[in-house]
Amino acid sequence: PLCKSAAQAAQLRPTLPKSLGPGSRLSRRRATSNARPSACRGGPHCTLPLRQVRSYIGRMVDEPHSPRIALLAGATGLIGRALLPQLLRSERYSRVHVLVRRAVAGIEAGPKLEIHSVSFTQLPKPFPKVDDVYIALGTTIKVAGSQAAFRQVDFDFVVNTAQAARRAGARHLAVVSALGADAKSRVFYNQVKGEMQDAIALLGYESLVIVQPSLLMGDRAALGQPVRSGEVWAARLLAPVMWMVPGSVRPIRADLVASAMLESTLAARPGARVLSSAEMQSAERI
Repeated sequence: PLCKSAAQAAQLRPTLPKSLGPGSRLSRRRATSNARPSACRGGPHCTLPLRQVRSYIGRMVDEPHSPRIALLAGATGLIGRALLPQLLRSERYSRVHVLVRRAVAGIEAGPKLEIHSVSFTQLPKPFPKVDDVYIALGTTIKVAGSQAAFRQVDFDFVVNTAQAARRAGARHLAVVSALGADAKSRVFYNQVKGEMQDAIALLGYESLVIVQPSLLMGDRAALGQPVRSGEVWAARLLAPVMWMVPGSVRPIRADLVASAMLESTLAARPGARVLSSAEMQSAERI
């Protein structure tokens, strides 16, 4: 919608960058174009529809004025292991912090990577100051041993990490959830995932990306993780007809989930966004 009053224009004016002001290249371009004139007469900034202003500001946020710092919690799982090298290769990040509970073979500190051995029941103080947070923590009830132990990992550890990072100044958050997450679900697993989503949405991040993958495809045994029989059998049974399976429930490679998290977080779209398996397997994720 277009601006409707001078008062609305006045509210927008102090937040707009100089590149949108009168006499700017963008302003001159619009003045000479055949675009529909604005209905607002409150000031020079009202020559732009609000949605175009938001889009432009979003692109400005995406442009790297200075290197960003990332934090990853959950680097030992399928998605975390796929995400870490992508973070390290990204030119957008000057440093990457990783939270682990113990030393992990194949993950070693380097010029760009700082490893923190932590207890997720008592996170370090001060917490690392970062811009972007990626949380790929998660387990299963079978592996955890009980519903209470599962909830501690998939709710407490996730929310506490996101909260600590936000208090330390983090602005963007990406979290791994699951297909079917719903706080009102009768399925305990989905209920906990949904409650986690609701909790992190209240933490005040400028941008929030929640990914909801279906069954993950990847070699857990190679990472020293317990093999999940559901993932194995689903991959075997669906392999011959995978092209017929709807994208929303089709098993998805962990590296695709990791790429979607990285790209969407770097885009830094304001507000919360949920990415389904279908979206993450498509070419148009952002």
